[in-house]
Amino acid sequence: MGKIFYQLFLFFYPLGIKIAFNWNKKARQWIEGRKQFPSFDSTQKTIWMHCASLGEFEQGRPLLEAVRIQYPQHKIVLSFFSPSGFEIRKNYPGADYIFYLPMDAEKNASKLIDAINPGLVLWVKYEFWYYYLTELKKRNIPVLMVSGIFRKNQPFFKWYGKIWIEMLQSFSHFFVQNPESATLLSTVGIKKNISISGDTRFDRVIEIAKHFKPIPIIEKFCGNSKVIVAGSTWDDDEAELVHYVKNNPAIKFIIAPHEIDEFNLYDVKETFTGAVFFSKILENEALINDCHVLIIDNIGMLSKLYQYAHITYIGGGFAEDGIHNILEAAVFGKPIIFGPEYEKFAEAVELVEIGAAISIGSALELEKVMNELWNNEKLLEEKGALAKKYVYSKQGATKNIMAFIQENRFLIN
Repeated sequence: MGKIFYQLFLFFYPLGIKIAFNWNKKARQWIEGRKQFPSFDSTQKTIWMHCASLGEFEQGRPLLEAVRIQYPQHKIVLSFFSPSGFEIRKNYPGADYIFYLPMDAEKNASKLIDAINPGLVLWVKYEFWYYYLTELKKRNIPVLMVSGIFRKNQPFFKWYGKIWIEMLQSFSHFFVQNPESATLLSTVGIKKNISISGDTRFDRVIEIAKHFKPIPIIEKFCGNSKVIVAGSTWDDDEAELVHYVKNNPAIKFIIAPHEIDEFNLYDVKETFTGAVFFSKILENEALINDCHVLIIDNIGMLSKLYQYAHITYIGGGFAEDGIHNILEAAVFGKPIIFGPEYEKFAEAVELVEIGAAISIGSALELEKVMNELWNNEKLLEEKGALAKKYVYSKQGATKNIMAFIQENRFLIN
């Protein structure tokens, strides 16, 4: 039954993308991007990392860069499934080949693996493709799960999960984030080849913080004001923020919407009266003097902007999928606020438990929390210090995985 569901998905997913082609930019990118494919030299030694999207890439990036240093004779192959990963990182200099993963199919899997001929495959956190994984297993190519995390509601643990268990059985080793994931894997017969290594995202955000470079125009915007940075916001987040922003003109707000298509950006600008786009202050710095809300209309800056905040707000917490990356704010030692949907994210749960993060459910709660923090500088500093300490206490996953690769001599002929 599970295989029938999977085949239906493989049929209807690209069909839906084709239907959306004429009006959806990401659908066009998904289709057009797959028409372009690199030419591989199958005699080269390669290491293949697959990432679903941008978040998974950032998660796997510390490992990818460590592998490149340790094994410079190997070519790095990087694939994405989603446009939000490929389109942003298609020129990433740390990989030799970057491309969209063709849709899962027996023929596609065989053809791609023939072309790449990888010595090692690194599969980051999410996304399981039956034909690719089982073909890799048939060829005895080692596949490592990087920063895996599992929950009871995933298909592996359902009555129809046989095909999904086959995918799991294609992995040579699992590096999981927590003991709960290892326990869940054991319920479907996977009890060996599991390491609780933590999450490579901690290594990534620490790397970002260590290499932070000031952004002069942002410093000028912030001046000596109190600053709130709201990252990866959606409509619901902006609805919670708008009243507070309107009533606190002395506070500087930097808002980075999750979606930066033209329609959404202008919608956000309308929501926050008098706001200015970052691209516009680059053209005319004088605009800084007349606004207290700056909208970031690009991708790539957000992780650095949290350094300028006194308080951070992370978007996504009013939707079922939950919050976005809170570690990028925590590493800079900033108190964190987000919506009520955060239980899927262990780091969010733990940061709330230790008092470094606060979950709010309404605009009134948001205002109350903000006022408490502004009125108690010691509390604000304590929460920030707890957040930073938490992140640094979790580093080391990349080092653990690299040690395993070296000990098992995967890349030694």
